[in-house]
Amino acid sequence: MIGALTVLLVLQLVGEVLARALNLPVPGPVIGMALMFVALIVRGGPGEPLRGAANGLLQHLSLLFVPAGTGIMLHFGRLGHEWLPLTVALVASTLLSIAVSALLLQALTRRSRNGGEQT
Repeated sequence: MIGALTVLLVLQLVGEVLARALNLPVPGPVIGMALMFVALIVRGGPGEPLRGAANGLLQHLSLLFVPAGTGIMLHFGRLGHEWLPLTVALVASTLLSIAVSALLLQALTRRSRNGGEQT
């Protein structure tokens, strides 16, 4: 499990270094996650240690929201001043996510009905 956590943290570090070195507008952890995705595709999926580490992190996912909640309380006044753009962004991104998910589900359902053939 320590090795799997080390892999996760090293990929996050690599992503952070790439984001800062190349002055990318994408957060380092997102780049690290993309690198992990590519590595999992190349390897054909996660091994048992990585699967166990991921499940352990997911079981305690609620603890990771504590810093976000603290940040919201810290900047509560700013949220009050910028409530309209934040609300518009939240509603728009939620609707976009629902639309993309529906289109993806529709495409995958159509593909599975055709016996796995691409349409």
